Amino acid sequence: MKATADQLLEHEILTHLEPLGLPILSEEFGEKDGRFESDYKFIVDPLDGTVNFVRGLGPAAVSIAFYKNNDPVFGVLGLYPSCSLAWGGKNLGAFIDGKPIQVSSISNPVQAVLCTGIPSRFQFNKKESSLLIKTISRYGKVRMLGAASMSLLQVAQGTAEVYTERGIMLWDVAAGLAIVEGAGGVFDVGPGENPNTLNVVASNGVMNING
Repeated sequence: MKATADQLLEHEILTHLEPLGLPILSEEFGEKDGRFESDYKFIVDPLDGTVNFVRGLGPAAVSIAFYKNNDPVFGVLGLYPSCSLAWGGKNLGAFIDGKPIQVSSISNPVQAVLCTGIPSRFQFNKKESSLLIKTISRYGKVRMLGAASMSLLQVAQGTAEVYTERGIMLWDVAAGLAIVEGAGGVFDVGPGENPNTLNVVASNGVMNING
């Protein structure tokens, strides 16, 4: 069921993107060269939160991002089960079904909501486990939604203040990062230990995430 849902959605998305001739990075297919060299590319996760979708556990999203080199330009999320559409990008604003959204103004971690996750490739060693505990203990509330794109959307619409995750796949966060930036938030990313993985922190821009 997981493979069927992801593959069917990806096939439909790529059918529309491939004629544009730009490079594409997608979860199931991998990297696909475009018809010409370009600094721009699409990054696709056909179904972020697949386990949520298959088992009825929570939200999921179709995620499509447009990048220039390593920077998000624009992102779109098709939300499940609401069937709403979220989109945004730097200097473009951020929207859900055409209505503007923006990050919150909460700056005190004790009053803040942190969204995070534990990827399937998470290393439960002393270093990583200690870092996770230290991170989540700073915030008043912690939520794990099971879909990185949906966690980033919470930051963008002001229902959470921070999202962080280590070793998350690029396609899981690509569109969400663009939407956070469009909503007035900020993010910092670094390379993970495995190909196409990132260590990500995104916030409303006023939260002290280093304290």
